[in-house]
Amino acid sequence: MMAPPVKSGPRYNEMITVPKVRVIDDEGENLGILYTREAIEQAYEAGLDLVEVSPNADPPVCKFLDVGKFRYEAQKKANLARKTQKTQEIKEIKMRPNIDDHDYETKMKAMARFIGEGDKVKVTLRFRGRELSHQQLGMNLLRRVQEDIAEVGKVEAYPRMEGRQMLMVISPK
Repeated sequence: MMAPPVKSGPRYNEMITVPKVRVIDDEGENLGILYTREAIEQAYEAGLDLVEVSPNADPPVCKFLDVGKFRYEAQKKANLARKTQKTQEIKEIKMRPNIDDHDYETKMKAMARFIGEGDKVKVTLRFRGRELSHQQLGMNLLRRVQEDIAEVGKVEAYPRMEGRQMLMVISPK
C-alpha cells in the first residue's frame, strides 16, 4: 500500500489539526480565537475555505480565503521572484605573465564589462616553463589588475598559487 501524496502549500479546512485557531475573516477583521470546527463552519457559510496563513504562531492564524485563488496568487508571486532574480556567474580571464600592453587592455575591457553585468571574474595567470621561477612578475601583473579594476570591483580572493597557475577572484562592488 502506498502513502497518499503529500500536499504542498498551506493547510486548509479539515487539514488543520489544532483545536483552536485565531481567525481573520474575508474583510480582514480579527474574529478572535475560535474552535477549528466552528471556524470551518463559518468559512463555509461565507462560501470560502479556512486557510492557515501563519502556522507557527500560537495559536495558528487562519483566514477565510478561496484556496484555489490563494495558491494561484502564491504561484504567480513565486514565478515573478524567480524571473527577476539575477544569478551571479563566474567568468574566467586567462593571462600569461609576459602579456603585451594591448592584449592586457583588451582583457581589462572584457573584465570591466563582466563586472558591470554583475558577474564575478576569475583571473587565471598561467606559468609555462621557466616563467614558474619568476612568480613575482605574476604578482606584479595581478596587483596591476587589482589597481586598474578598483573603481568597479573588489578582490574577493587574493592571488594564490595552484600548481602552475596563479588565481584571483574579483567581484562587483
